[in-house]
Amino acid sequence: MKILDRYIAKNFLTGYAIAFCVLIGLRIIIELFVNLDEFAENTDGGIWVVARHIVTYYALQTTLYFRDISGVITVVAAAFSLGRMVRSNELVAIMASGVSAKRIVGPILLLSIFFTALAVADQELLIPAVSDKLVRDEDDVPGEESYDVWFLTDSQGSLICSRRYVVETETFEQPTIITRQAVPGKPGIWEVTGRISAEAAKYNWETENWDLVGGSFVGTKSEKARAIASYSGSDLVPKDIPVRQMSGFNALLSSRQLTALAAQKAKIKDVAQLTSQKHFRITDPLINLTMLMVSLPVLICRDPKSMKSAILVSFCLTAACFVTTFVCKMLATEVVFARMMPEFWPWVPWLIFTPIAIIELDSMRT
Repeated sequence: MKILDRYIAKNFLTGYAIAFCVLIGLRIIIELFVNLDEFAENTDGGIWVVARHIVTYYALQTTLYFRDISGVITVVAAAFSLGRMVRSNELVAIMASGVSAKRIVGPILLLSIFFTALAVADQELLIPAVSDKLVRDEDDVPGEESYDVWFLTDSQGSLICSRRYVVETETFEQPTIITRQAVPGKPGIWEVTGRISAEAAKYNWETENWDLVGGSFVGTKSEKARAIASYSGSDLVPKDIPVRQMSGFNALLSSRQLTALAAQKAKIKDVAQLTSQKHFRITDPLINLTMLMVSLPVLICRDPKSMKSAILVSFCLTAACFVTTFVCKMLATEVVFARMMPEFWPWVPWLIFTPIAIIELDSMRT
């Protein structure tokens, strides 16, 4: 790497660190200001316990914040680093020496690809690993959460109900499990085969089954109950239960988990939603890079007086890309032109803005 590349990369990394701290910090401060009263509900352990809970809560939430605004952080970092070079006339001197504008933005694009890969790893690896902690409310005490569970579906098609699920002990209290099997030749149609009742059900990590206390099974073709010691074959583990209670929990799953969940769904709209999310997992990183490629040519300017207008234009282009993506996410699960197209709409923003980015990059002058 040459001295010029190192210098541009250093400027961009400095801008990225500042943009990350400002944007993520601003969101944390706003949410903390709004939700401070909820954190204050659990003051029995003292101020330090509350402070530790706040730090832990927002440290985990940062994984979601970074996923949502990683593209904006990159654009802001590029605007900051190039703006500083224009203000000090460094960019003019570099271009006057005959260095191509494409050569200047090269290190920025390479580092942006790296940070985009980090965002993908955050979505696919980190967020699913801590998803059960991300669904906690501000007033929840870690380890003391409990949920009522109603008709939770597992990979076998069974419906699980319980008056109370205790997170700390990983136990269902008085669970009822309605067992079902798929009807051959009728996708999405299930036939009830029986009912499992128990005083409690605790997950066994060694056998990967739910051990039942006082469990009994009654089949639909037999009125006589028989004792049953465990419920096996389910893909439902304790970590998944808090996540499945949250509305919109699909956003916390990896692409592999989305594929497995789609296989369990029967409603067309549910399948369409999961399909569009899988495609958006591919297009979102591409759209983030496209936003940067659209903005960079605008930010390469020689006159410091025109830098403010260049930054404004770049942010407008970024906003247009965001709005287009948001609209496409809304349309992905709706009937448009007499059909639902969850595979098409995720690619629309990329198809619109990529040609614009290519044209602008090609038009950059030395």
